[in-house]
Amino acid sequence: MAAQHTSDTNIFDEFIEDFFAESKEHLTAIQSSLLSLEAFVHKSSVDASLIKGLLLHFHSLKGLSAMVSLTEAERLSHKIESYLKMLIDGKIVLNTEAMDTIIAGTNLLEEIVAARRKNTEIPSIELVTGKFDMILAEKSPPPASMPPAMEKPVVEPKIIENSILTDTEKDKIKECLTDGSKVWHFVFTPTPSLAEQGIGVNSIRERLRTYGELIHASPRVTETGGISFDFVVVSSEDEKTFESWRKDGIIFKQYIEIPETEKEENKPAGDTHQILSSAQSISTSGFVRVDLSRLDDLMRMIGDLVISRARLQDRIGTLDSFLPVQEMRPLQEINLAIERQLRELREGVMRVRLVPVGEIFQRMRFVVRDLARETNKSVSLQIEGEETEIDKFVVERMMDPLLHLVRNAVSHGIESKQERLSTGKPEEGKLILKASTSGNTVMISIEDDGRGINIEKVTEKAKSLNIIEADTNIDNAMLLEILCSPGFSTQEEADRASGRGVGMTVVKNTITELGGSIRLETKKGIGTHFMIQLPLTLAIIDALIVMAGGQTFAVPQASVSEVLEVMPSDITKLENNELIPYRDNVLPLTRLSNIFGIGETKTRSCYALVAGEGNATAGIVVDKLLGQREIVVRAITEKLIQTPGLAGATELGDGKVVLILDVNMLAKLKAMRNTNSGQYKERQLIAHS
Repeated sequence: MAAQHTSDTNIFDEFIEDFFAESKEHLTAIQSSLLSLEAFVHKSSVDASLIKGLLLHFHSLKGLSAMVSLTEAERLSHKIESYLKMLIDGKIVLNTEAMDTIIAGTNLLEEIVAARRKNTEIPSIELVTGKFDMILAEKSPPPASMPPAMEKPVVEPKIIENSILTDTEKDKIKECLTDGSKVWHFVFTPTPSLAEQGIGVNSIRERLRTYGELIHASPRVTETGGISFDFVVVSSEDEKTFESWRKDGIIFKQYIEIPETEKEENKPAGDTHQILSSAQSISTSGFVRVDLSRLDDLMRMIGDLVISRARLQDRIGTLDSFLPVQEMRPLQEINLAIERQLRELREGVMRVRLVPVGEIFQRMRFVVRDLARETNKSVSLQIEGEETEIDKFVVERMMDPLLHLVRNAVSHGIESKQERLSTGKPEEGKLILKASTSGNTVMISIEDDGRGINIEKVTEKAKSLNIIEADTNIDNAMLLEILCSPGFSTQEEADRASGRGVGMTVVKNTITELGGSIRLETKKGIGTHFMIQLPLTLAIIDALIVMAGGQTFAVPQASVSEVLEVMPSDITKLENNELIPYRDNVLPLTRLSNIFGIGETKTRSCYALVAGEGNATAGIVVDKLLGQREIVVRAITEKLIQTPGLAGATELGDGKVVLILDVNMLAKLKAMRNTNSGQYKERQLIAHS
């Protein structure tokens, strides 16, 4: 019986991930619709199709919550649903208080689902439900008394004996019927009133387990859009035992026999069960929900194939001097075909992992709305390129950085209505979120038309904290470095939006960990523009293979803007710095062999990998370019051996580990040394290496 209990628990546990995914979809749709609903505040009528859509989402969310016994979400969804029904019936007029309460309830639903996912304490719903009770009490007509006999009868869902069962469960039922055992099919339909009495799917399941062996348990969507639960139980009890259970929302029927087959054309259309599992409810519409960890495993296996193909290529190269051309050519063709097919396979898996960046862009609408109301500002959010697709893992990691940049733009960048009017700007501020792709990278920009960053104030604060020297030249790249310094803030006191000096540090660290970069442009009185560049994928990338000091390194191709061949005569030495002419300017050089202390190889010429932005642009000098390869990135996760300038490690096929360089960080370290503000970091880098 213990084994049966474990099996039954697992049956319901497997639906929880589907619940989280479905709930997220409904909440995202609700948030988008609520922003449209706000336009009807204090209007005599509302868009009926908009309210019907919201009702459908809240009703589905209520049913899903009942399925996993998340009572708080079920009750709160029911309260919002009740208000929306009165609204669509024209019994009330949408006002600001009700609109704010609906939005607060939606945000609370999101917190409840997140708490369930993290197994933390579920937040209280009493304050929000209390507000709904007050709103409904003020607007609702007093309920007419109705004797129990006049109450509307409950419509019982029909029972289907065979369609919901697996072949194994059918065989089990046949075996029990052959032995003379009784098999019962129970259907439980939860309601808010039953939930208040403590009667839910868990208590019903426990009750059934005490009366027999539970063979099958699953939720399904009823014809009216609600949720019911099917249970198949082997029990020796007779019908009289279960008659009193009808008041608890349970109906039942005994199996007499189970047919071998069921013809689909003989089934009434309304009787078909819609089991809430990813395999059935989604595949019918052409989609299958897959756990991201399974795709991670698949990408890891593809990475192993990439390494194996690299080994094959190296082995084929060693045969060049032993085999005649007519025998080598087929091997080379096969190798190239495998390379092409492997690249197509990698790109195919990547396409499966891609989701629209609009998934996080749309959630920023609520953030902008709340902050604008709190600060009494007028802000419009413009979204462009929300259909741009990016890796699901990257999207989830970018939520916090994007949230902080949007908060900063609204709370500190965009001026108040009076200030904007006094400077000749329109009263309404503008915030633009934009996404686009370029090759294997994604560009995300956050731009506002506010007051811009006060460079003088930032510089003064940075000097007082000894972040920079008194004579440091501040450009956009250095300004960004200062803003991202841990603990740096120009706010004297922290508020809800910012002021603790950790937000921009999180932004920079997250983007760096994702292998991306961030740039800043700001003009006083005109606005601020953050530009984020991210890789489409983190696991397998195209890289340049270089050599310095007799050692081989890999450099992500996306981080190198240009490769220059440098002759000794091109180099000018100035105060222990090496410079070369570059696009009507000069480019500082930093030799990779000197940074890592690995010795220098004398060559006729060398190569400079141009990386970095603005004043942080530098040429990373290497001895040789060995070619281009697809590499599998293995991140260095151990904190004690993480080193600035190293992004990870890889294997090229010969079994030896090759370090992957973060050339943008190396360029920044060079710029810091030149400004005398970061020498300790470069010394630390050399010591660790």
